Amino acid sequence: MRLSSLILVATSSVAFAQTRSSKRGLVYVPNDDSPGDDQIWVQSGSDLTWYYNYESTPSSAFSGVPQDRFEFVPMLWGPVDGTTFLDSVQSQMDAGLNITHVLGFNEPDSPYNGGSNIQPSEAADIWVKNIAPLADRGVQLGLPACTGGPDGLPWLRQFLANCSQLISTADETRNCTYDFVTLHWYGNFEGLASHMGEYAAEFINVTQWITEYNYDNQDLTTTQSFFNTSAEYFDRLEFVGRYSMFGSFRSKDSNVGPNAAMLNNDGQLTDIGAWYLGISGTGVDPQSGEGRRLTPAVSAIAFSLVIGALVIL
Repeated sequence: MRLSSLILVATSSVAFAQTRSSKRGLVYVPNDDSPGDDQIWVQSGSDLTWYYNYESTPSSAFSGVPQDRFEFVPMLWGPVDGTTFLDSVQSQMDAGLNITHVLGFNEPDSPYNGGSNIQPSEAADIWVKNIAPLADRGVQLGLPACTGGPDGLPWLRQFLANCSQLISTADETRNCTYDFVTLHWYGNFEGLASHMGEYAAEFINVTQWITEYNYDNQDLTTTQSFFNTSAEYFDRLEFVGRYSMFGSFRSKDSNVGPNAAMLNNDGQLTDIGAWYLGISGTGVDPQSGEGRRLTPAVSAIAFSLVIGALVIL
């Protein structure tokens, strides 16, 4: 195959993967060693319209970006004292920040890998005091984001039952209200689609936000295929309100496998990172960077391509 044909095939592949979507957001994972990476996500032409950082207040990295361009969504990560979360969000709103959505607890059904590990009854009490009152100010409420494991939905059912008990009276049974459900998933696309189906059956006609997802610890081809298939799926489904891929960090810092990262080790966008932002693929190997030398096999291929290009020219 001529070199020009190879370029055409590669360009066609990138064009297929390059899609745009207003649903996409950022799971912001700061790194003190590479603060310059933060501005990648808000560069001109980026698709990302919103972000969360597992906290109740915005990140200073994006202080120069207006809320109507890059919406900050507060999260009540885990247990808090009193009405700490409510007070924080309301004070921001009173100061003029247009907060329209909030997220509930982060993986409350898990003690591992960042899970808030909180009992449904305690979470319900905190929800009633800190999140439920925000509905009176027009804020849309997202249910706690459980893991994709078998304990997730049972935890949510118990949480909602406990919440109902707290606000019901002897004369009236009441239920805690919410506007959307939030999901996490790490695994293949078939599992993701099945998990979303379980939530759709449990929460009928309720909007879904997929706030953490990726296919962790896979080879590059499999990871890229998962990204393209899942992004197309989310964009196509009307009941998916928003989604945010977990991978906004450098490959060497990734806890979901090096190929799942959106940046290589020098902070350059990988294909997945670029596609997620809605721009053309970069061809950057996720595991490249930081002076890493090419293997002899890769060096030989590169040399052959250079020689081939010279012959064609």
